[in-house]
Amino acid sequence: MYEKSLLKGKIAVVTGGGTGIGKAIALAFAEHGADVALAARDGERLEAAAAEIRKATGRRAIGVSTDVSDAKAVAALFDKVEAELGPVSILVNGAAANFVRPSEMLTSVRFRKVVDIVLHGSFNCAIEAGRRMLPRGEGAIVSLLATYAWTGAPGFLPSAAAKAGVQAMTKTLGVEWIGRGVRVNAVCPGLIDTEQSRERLWPEPWMREALLEGVPNRKFWTEADVANAVLFLVAPQTTYAAGETLVIDAGTAVGGLPYLRFVEKAGVVRKARPK
Repeated sequence: MYEKSLLKGKIAVVTGGGTGIGKAIALAFAEHGADVALAARDGERLEAAAAEIRKATGRRAIGVSTDVSDAKAVAALFDKVEAELGPVSILVNGAAANFVRPSEMLTSVRFRKVVDIVLHGSFNCAIEAGRRMLPRGEGAIVSLLATYAWTGAPGFLPSAAAKAGVQAMTKTLGVEWIGRGVRVNAVCPGLIDTEQSRERLWPEPWMREALLEGVPNRKFWTEADVANAVLFLVAPQTTYAAGETLVIDAGTAVGGLPYLRFVEKAGVVRKARPK
């Protein structure tokens, strides 16, 4: 989709990079010429992912066990990456956490845990990256969001609140830093079918069917689709995007789905669709 030299000479840090979407983004970066550092808590899983990326692409890839909610640990992460790979020019905030349950069953400890990882972790990484990128006058930061950041979602209160904060941070830093050469944006995926989501969120067929009924084209997106969207926002040619959220959810967040389902059942849309 993009030239293989798109990110040649770039060094990228991807938090939450040991599995799922984060790993797919790191792999896409390496496939397009970047050297990558994967950050998460599970060091063993990180090293396995980094080894896989090195083998597949021939690029340098390291795993750095990090607690993103700890600002000192984040500073140490960037120090290590700069020492081993070079100055960081791309950051992806992909570390995530959640407790899916009715809100009245949440404890303040669990709520705070999610906020610490998602919101404080994204802040710690973005500020540390910005402090290093701004003096050089170049860099790109992308955070991963969810549409419930602005709609809310029953059962997802901690993550929804934290992601809403990340979106506000994205808008603020986007405006604040674009004039100094650092682009800050976000990608908001819809329903992405990963090993983790199949295991934790929709393990049974009826769950998948119920969720896809709420997606206009009744399809899950893939980790690679998200990686392509992130590639667009970190590409050196994308110089005028700042504080934006690129939503990739097949139009789910746009609205109008009840009307679409109505005309489908009435036969209007189906008759007009190409076979």
